[in-house]
Parts: sequence; structure tokens; C-alpha cells
Amino acid sequence: MRNTHLLTSTLQLTHVLAALVTAALGQSDGGSAVVAMYNISAPAGTRAVLQCQSQRMVWTRDQLRDRQRVVHWDLFRAAPDYAMERVLDMFSAGDQRIYNAYNKGRITMPDTAFNDGNFSLVIRDVVQSDRGLYSCNLHHHYCHLYESTKVQLNVTKSARKVRRFWDGEKAVFVVLVGSSVVLPCVNRRGVWTEAGGEEQQQVVHWDRQPPGVQHDRADRLVDLYASGERRHYGPLFLRERMNITANAFARGDFSLTVAALTPADQGLYSCHLHHHYCGLHERRIFRLTVTPPVHTHTTSPPHALPNEDLNTDVAEGPRVINVILDQRHHFLQQMGYILATLLLLAIILLAIILFTRWGKTRVVEYDPRKMKRSHMTNHDIEMVATEMKTYQTEPKLEYKNNLLKEKADMTKMCSPKSIDLDREMAKACSCSY
Repeated sequence: MRNTHLLTSTLQLTHVLAALVTAALGQSDGGSAVVAMYNISAPAGTRAVLQCQSQRMVWTRDQLRDRQRVVHWDLFRAAPDYAMERVLDMFSAGDQRIYNAYNKGRITMPDTAFNDGNFSLVIRDVVQSDRGLYSCNLHHHYCHLYESTKVQLNVTKSARKVRRFWDGEKAVFVVLVGSSVVLPCVNRRGVWTEAGGEEQQQVVHWDRQPPGVQHDRADRLVDLYASGERRHYGPLFLRERMNITANAFARGDFSLTVAALTPADQGLYSCHLHHHYCGLHERRIFRLTVTPPVHTHTTSPPHALPNEDLNTDVAEGPRVINVILDQRHHFLQQMGYILATLLLLAIILLAIILFTRWGKTRVVEYDPRKMKRSHMTNHDIEMVATEMKTYQTEPKLEYKNNLLKEKADMTKMCSPKSIDLDREMAKACSCSY
């Protein structure tokens, strides 16, 4: 039992310590929340830049001063339209603007909304078309703030169904047709109700904690105000080595530059951003470590050539040979390659065309007799020659009767020798006598 009680007490003490540590890390002077932590390492003798930037700290106020704040009510209708429409809006330095002429005099918002923080929407003579999801949207362009509140409005004809309840996400109002209703939207934060004094409530400061020093004993380095005031702390030589740009609030860049680092510059640096008007309190922590300086390796000087002037009193700079490529010459060279390639292709194409035409000419000059004679044997050639000679030397014969003609034909078929017609005629005549 005693051990159980001791364990319970230990757990409670652990939770308390964890809460204290969390609060200590999340807050600093002025309740700043730690938003980032960085580890930076740089060699001695160099320059280190601790970057601390925030666009919410940029000074962007215009001449109208209060036109940075605006409220507008929107209505989303469900089925069957599924449409969103702007009901009204109002700037802190302007009048209300109602977008639907039917709602003029029927829907309104208090004129003192930006003074007391009451942005509720008043609807008189409720009709069925007023049903939908209403949203109250607050914009602060200077502080980069946006807040929204949603209210569901349902319309009924039965007085027994009139009620108001919370559905877990938004407020739901069920009202009677023809009655009046006030859709609540109240925000009394100072950022929505106060109009001036931003430049007096905007400040940035840097602190430094040497190793082993607690945060509450940190050294203040510099304070900057949006009004232009700047305060430096510490010795003069330290101020000259640590600097912040003069237009920090115009750019939102509050980075700290530390020149000619020394081992004594090591420690924990904190950048605090406070915008009391906008409710901004942020802190960025930088752990700076200075390492030994980087030594450059020196090489032995080059030996001079015999024909060079050995003048050791004059320091000769490094010799650099600049090679400048002529872009025009390079272009012409590329064009030459292209033209040579095209010429080679043209020559190849011309050769193909000539070879094709030569082949067609040989086909036209083809002689079947030559082809037939090339395939004949020697015996065939002798027979063709004999027949050709016989055909060429055979005279034209005139026969007196058919008998002699037939006999001559038979003699020709039997022997390829030449026939003397006169002798044959004489023989024929003697036989007939």
C-alpha cells in the first residue's frame, strides 16, 4: 500500500515537472511561444546570419487606417440550388453593403460592430427563402487573421417546432415564418475593436545567452520598434559586429548578422517578435557554435623557365587563358556538316536512278534469237547454219507440172544437197520421149 502511494506521488510529481518544462520552453518574457530552434555552426573569422523572418510583422498599413478590418455574412443554400451568396459586408471605416435589394431594410447588422464586437445578423419577417447555412467571417488583413462562425437557420410554420440547439458543429435556429431572428456573432478581442496604436505595440528584440547562463540572465543585444526607434546594448565593438537591416519592418526580415566570429560569440541567441495589437508573440532560438578557422593550403611557387624574367620583387598574378569560342564559326561548321550529308544523299540517290534506267534499257534491247542461240548446242548451230545457207542459196524454181514439183520436194527432203533443175528437166524430157 505504501509503495502504491509512493508510485502515485511520483507520477503526479512527474506530470507537474513536465508541465513546468513545457511552459518554460513554450514561453519567455512577454509570453512568447517558441516556434523554431536552429543549430548554426560557422568557422572563426567568418560571418554568421541568424535568420528571423515573419510576414505578420510587416508594416503594411494604408492611409485609411481602419480599412484593414472587414466582416461579411454569407449564405449557403442546400438542395436544389447548392449556391453560395454574399448577404452583406462592412468595413471598419465604412457603411454596410447589402447585395440583394429585397433584403434592404429587412436584414441588417449593428453599426457599432467594430466598437463593441457585436457582429450579429438581424433578419426581420423571415421567409422560406431565408433557410440555409449562414457564416460570419471576420478578416484582419493587417494582422493576417481570419475567424468564422456558422449558424444554421431552418424555417417552420408550426410554433411547436421553434427551438435552438447545438448539433456538435454549429448552432441551429428553427424559427417561425414571419418572425424575427438574431444570428449571433460576437468577438470582443481587442484586435477587432481597437482602431489605432499598432506602431506603438510592435517590437522586436534579440537576446544572447553565453554557455552556462540561464535565460533570465540573458544579455539584451538590440530593440527595434515599428515607429523607427532602435536601441543597442553592450560594448561598442559588439554593436559594430552585430547588425540588423534598417528596413526590417518593411520587409519582415529581422535577421541578425554577426561579423568576424570569435569563440566568445558562442551561445544561445533568441529573436523575440511581439505584436501586441495583433496578439502575436513568437520566439526563435539559434544555437551558435564557432569552429576553428579553416586554413588554406599554400603550395610552393612555380619555378620560372630559363627564358622568363626572374624578378622576385613584382608579384605576378595567375595566368588565365581565356578561350572564346566563335559562335558564328561554330554555326558555319555545323551547317557544313549538314550540307555535306545532304550532298552525299543526293549522289547516292542519283546513282540509284542511273542504275535503274540502265537496267530498263537492257530489257528493251533484248533479242529472243540471241537468247535462243546462246542455249543451242554445236550440232544445233551447224544445222541452223545449213538451213539458213540453203534458204539463202535456193533459187526460185518454176515447175511445168505438179509431178516435177512433188519429185523435187521429195528430193529436197531426202538430201540436203543442191539440185540442178536444168539437168533434171532434161532427164524428165528424155524419159517422156
